[in-house]
Amino acid sequence: MTQLIECVPNFSEGNDMNIIKQITNEIEAVEGVKLLNVDPGKATNRTVVTFVGTPEAVIEAAFSAIKKASELIDMSKHKGEHPRMGATDVCPLIPIAGITMEETAEFAKKLAEKVGKELNIAVYLYEDAQQNKKRSNLSVIRGGEYEGFFKKIKLPEWKPDFGPAEHSVKSGSTVIGARDFLVAYNVNLNSTSTRRANSIAFDVREAGRVKREGDQVTGKIVTDEKGNPVNIPGSLKSVKAIGWFIEEYGIAQISMNLTNINITPVHIAFDEVCKKAAERGIRVTGSELVGLIPLKAMLDAGKYFLEKQNRSTGISEKDLIKIAVKSLGLEELSPFKPEERIIEYLLKDDSKSRLIKMNLTEFADETASESPAPGGGSIAAYIGVLGISLGTMVANLSSHKPGWDNRWKEFSDWAEKGQYFKNELLKLVDEDTNAFNKIMNAFGLPKATEEEKKNRTAAIQDATKYASEVPFKVMQLCFESMTVIKAMAETGNPNSVTDAGVGALCARSAVMGAFLNVKINAAGLLDKAFAEQLIAKGNVIEHSTQLLENEILSIVKGKI
Repeated sequence: MTQLIECVPNFSEGNDMNIIKQITNEIEAVEGVKLLNVDPGKATNRTVVTFVGTPEAVIEAAFSAIKKASELIDMSKHKGEHPRMGATDVCPLIPIAGITMEETAEFAKKLAEKVGKELNIAVYLYEDAQQNKKRSNLSVIRGGEYEGFFKKIKLPEWKPDFGPAEHSVKSGSTVIGARDFLVAYNVNLNSTSTRRANSIAFDVREAGRVKREGDQVTGKIVTDEKGNPVNIPGSLKSVKAIGWFIEEYGIAQISMNLTNINITPVHIAFDEVCKKAAERGIRVTGSELVGLIPLKAMLDAGKYFLEKQNRSTGISEKDLIKIAVKSLGLEELSPFKPEERIIEYLLKDDSKSRLIKMNLTEFADETASESPAPGGGSIAAYIGVLGISLGTMVANLSSHKPGWDNRWKEFSDWAEKGQYFKNELLKLVDEDTNAFNKIMNAFGLPKATEEEKKNRTAAIQDATKYASEVPFKVMQLCFESMTVIKAMAETGNPNSVTDAGVGALCARSAVMGAFLNVKINAAGLLDKAFAEQLIAKGNVIEHSTQLLENEILSIVKGKI
């Protein structure tokens, strides 16, 4: 697997787009990285940039961007709502694929050393890149901010990890580290009070607030037997939060960093802020995502809000995201474009899903053209998609059938299973054609020398084996999908029973059609034992499918 690291540097400039563009140009000039998102904030006077790539390329791009920011941004003139200490305020590296956190931390140290040595900027390590846990927290490191760091950096305990023990007047100092994926998320209030926003932030953030006698704002701080302040923890784990007023929008916000969305996901953070705000007579009006978010976080949010309404969660990915956006109010301040904000969408290689991006007419025209692909394998997979889509439709119709309100969860679960089969089969529509193209490419390899002939034969065999496995996977998925279709014929909305019947016919046809492709490709394999085993398994699936089809059609005919 290719090693991938995400880098999310925060630059202390959010108004001058010319400066921001010059910085991001440095990133885009490096081969092996992809710029995913640029998110400037006027009131915070800060831009969050996200890019991803191979480790060495990410280090090169990050260094170039930090260097350019040090040349263009003058921190002595910087004003903004967000805490900051340098032109490149913070630069975290996040492991994405094929790389451990420990390895990512080593790359962070490598970048920090290069910045300190070559740019003469004081650099502090944080999170997983920092061994001294007393100075691994970003907010602790940044305490005092740009203005206070001229004195702070002279303290022995705050000697930089790399670079000079001097806080640059122009560039400030920088924090570089390695951390898990973090979601920066702001919740909007119908208030302009920073003090009240901070009170809500203290209610929810894990660190909570210092306990005081009487009034929790002006009262005397309560200490323990050792004289340390007693803390009242907040209600949300793995959440950092502050309240601020954003002049650009004319509202106060709760600004949060969700440091582990497996512990506190976005939707839980949103609902908890709503609850705590309401207790103080304040209403949440919407929210704002800063930077990118994983797809799962959006899908989980969509399902969460649907479940609160007793509605089926077995709907399309697109519709789940739409529900999440509406429920979280993510479009209150600006349009939310999933293709620009969801990390998986930005990393997706659309060249491998050409067929399923076509409309019905384009797909039919492509199939009917003189090109040999898409052929029967892709069509079999798509017939399977249509079959389980009908079964899923029946499940969703049944989940909100009048009089069946107490059964919504039962049908929602079936619909979710149907969506799984549909999505997996959609991938195989294109993958069958991709497998065919691999065979053609293998046949096109050179064969002048004995070594080339050997390599070409091996490549053809590998491609042919894969071209047998893809339609076999179609067979398996389509047969398994018939459990959903049968359940809907038996227990689903009786008005839609014939839809389940058509779904069964499609699934059967898909299994038999895919099996034809398995057979013809397996016939070209030199590994006869593998080929025979695959055909034997295929015979069992085909026979079982036909029996199940007969059962489903018998149920359907009995209800017509």
